[in-house]
Parts: sequence; C-alpha cells; structure tokens
Amino acid sequence: MNSQRVCVIGAGLSGLAAAKVLKQHAIQFDCFEKGSNIGGIWRFDNDNGMSSIYASLHTNTSKQRTCFKDFPMPEDYPSHPHHTQVLKYLEDYTDHFGLYKHITFNTEVTEVLPLTNGGWEVTLNHAKKVCYQAVVVANGHYWYPNLIKFPGYFSGKQIHSHDYKTPNEFKNLNVLVVGIGSSGADIACEISKVARQTCLSTRSSTYILPKYILGRPIDHLGSRLSSRLPLWFQRLTLSSLLEFARGSQTIYGVAKPNYPLLAAPVTLSNELLELVKQGRVKIRPNVEELTDKSIIFSDGSKELIDVIIYATGYQLSFPFFKSSFMQVEGNDLPLYRQVVHPDYPNLFFIGLIDTFGGLPPLAETQSHWVAGLLAGKFKLPKRDKMWRVVEEQYQQLRRRYVLSAQYTRRVDFYSYINILQTDIS
Repeated sequence: MNSQRVCVIGAGLSGLAAAKVLKQHAIQFDCFEKGSNIGGIWRFDNDNGMSSIYASLHTNTSKQRTCFKDFPMPEDYPSHPHHTQVLKYLEDYTDHFGLYKHITFNTEVTEVLPLTNGGWEVTLNHAKKVCYQAVVVANGHYWYPNLIKFPGYFSGKQIHSHDYKTPNEFKNLNVLVVGIGSSGADIACEISKVARQTCLSTRSSTYILPKYILGRPIDHLGSRLSSRLPLWFQRLTLSSLLEFARGSQTIYGVAKPNYPLLAAPVTLSNELLELVKQGRVKIRPNVEELTDKSIIFSDGSKELIDVIIYATGYQLSFPFFKSSFMQVEGNDLPLYRQVVHPDYPNLFFIGLIDTFGGLPPLAETQSHWVAGLLAGKFKLPKRDKMWRVVEEQYQQLRRRYVLSAQYTRRVDFYSYINILQTDIS
C-alpha cells in the first residue's frame, strides 16, 4: 500500500481525463473500472451496466467542443459524431497517452471511507483494501435513472430512456415519451417514424434549438468574449437568430416555456418542430393519471397508450459511499468550484457538471486544477471560505436559472474554465 497515490474511480471520459493529467504531472495513481474496457456511457451496451446510449445517438455538441484540448477529433469526423466514433476517439486517446497500463479493469470500488490521517481507505470488489492520499470520483451522472411514479395503474410496458436502444419494438404502437429534454426529443422523433402515434409529455415545455444555425453548429456561437456580454444581450442575440432562421417555435405547435431563454437547459433537435407540425409527434402536458390502457393529462385530454418511455433524467449516485458518510439530497451535491467538497479537501469529483457545451474540455481543466492542488501549486481556501463560495454560487444560479436541483451543477462553459485557470495560475 502507498498512501501517497491517488485513486481514480471510473474509466469513462472524465476518468480518462483525470488519468491523463495526473500522469502528465507525474502524480502516482490507480484507476479502477468496473467494466472490461474504457469508455463509460460511450461504450454501447457496456458490460459495467452503466451505458445509457441508444443505437442512433450522435453528440449534441460539435466535435470541436467534444474533444480534449491537446487531442482533437479526426478531421473526417462529422460535426456531431456518432457514439461509435466518440468511443473510437476515447480509445485512441487512451492508447496515445499510454493510459491502459494504469487502469485495472473488471474491478469495482465497493467502498470509500475517510481515514483519521486525512487519507482514504478504498475497498475493491475482491475485498482488497488500499489506502490513498486522495480519491477522484469519475463514475458519471448519466447512468442511475430518475424514476417517477404517476397516480393510477397502467397495464402497458414502462421503461426508462436508459433502457431504450432502438425503435424496432415500438412499431405500430401508441407511445408516450415523458420528458422534453434532448434525449426525450431524440427518442420521440425516432420512434415517430415507426409508431402508430407518438406523444411527448412536458410539464412546462422548453426552448427547442437546432444543432445548426446559419450553417454552423450552434455551440460555435459562444466564445470567451460573448460569455462576458450581459445575459440580456446574449438572450436577445440568440432569440433574434432563431426568429430569423426558422421563426418562433409556437408556429410549429410547441409552446414557449414561461421562463426566459437561457434560464434553463435547452433541447437540441433538428427534427422535433417539423414532426410536431406534421402531427407525427403530439405535444401533451404533464401526466395527471394512468388508467389501465390510457393516459389522462393535466388539461383533461386522454390518449390510448401502449408503452411509456420515461426520459426523466438521472440521479446522482455514489454506491461506494455509506449514507452515514455522504448523502446526496435532491440530486444536489455542494462542491467548491464544482470539484471538491469543503469538508473533504482531498475528495474530488470530475465531470459532475452540466453546461451548454462539451464536457471533455471542462473535465480536462478540472483535472489540471486537481493536479495543481495535489502538486502544491496552489492551496484551497479555508473550509468556511469554501462554504461561503458554494453558497454564493448557489445564489447566482438561483438568480439566473429556474429552480431545480439539476441546475446547481450548471456552469457557463468559458467563464468556468477561466475561474479554474485563474486558480491554477
């Protein structure tokens, strides 16, 4: 046992970023992966049981925003790569930086306990216990389904989008998709091409944005400069571009939500508005009650339904933490700089964020931040100061976003990178 080593949990995108950066900084580490190979959710039908992707999935973010800074995606990749291309990219990244030899596969971390000396005792699935100076948690947050329950009884099939793979089994059926996030929209659009009828239920609607605007990926509109502009100006610019490019989403039959643009995550879809206008996808309000073979909605309307697919997101889950040590309430985990818990200054979380942009550059920057801290290049503030910063961060998020635990992990892509880089420098 070497208590000066770092334990990295998970060999998905975030775990690989952490492993590469720790190696780059000559910090000793062990990376444990429950499955038999790298990739996390990007490995279709991953044998670690945590992949939620479906067969047709492409990235919502462009390849330029979905790659690491020092390892661009191949030029011949499309602007929004297929999940098989993302996995190949991660495999090439792992091979290029010599990370495979640092990863122990088919090894699950079953428990992580704090030690009195400030380190950590990590238990593996074969009951081996190892002590570490620090632990980097990179087990992802899109694998533990958020299951909801409506009043009443439904005799048809019910699944979460986590278990959706292809539309084949829904041919000629009446399908209800609950949730109008990007996954819900993608699944509803795909199923509508084979189903008898597809309904998409939403509590408050959302803003539907195309993946491309004026011929360019929409995430190219943002920049370090534009992120510093007033929020009202960003909203005005984006809404004006949308009106010019395709008109209001209301003319397609999708209501605008009762909150301003950029006050909540948007849904990216090139197809949804057209399919709604064609009647292939019917927008319905929130589910009020299940009644055997039909669904009653909050406006009193009723639909005969054969299958319900819940695209209702995911919960944070850390099965290796005892509830007496750390509990995640309301899907919210307070973290200083969205990386470290103020009470545990050597317990780090990589990739536990949401943003309008790709995760790899952010996970990479977070990893450099952690490595700089471990190498002594800078120090954390005192515990009370970190808690004050966390609370200030919450107040800023409450002022900008619709109230939801999910948005406590929301960051502005460029501003967040600037904050972390300022700490490091």
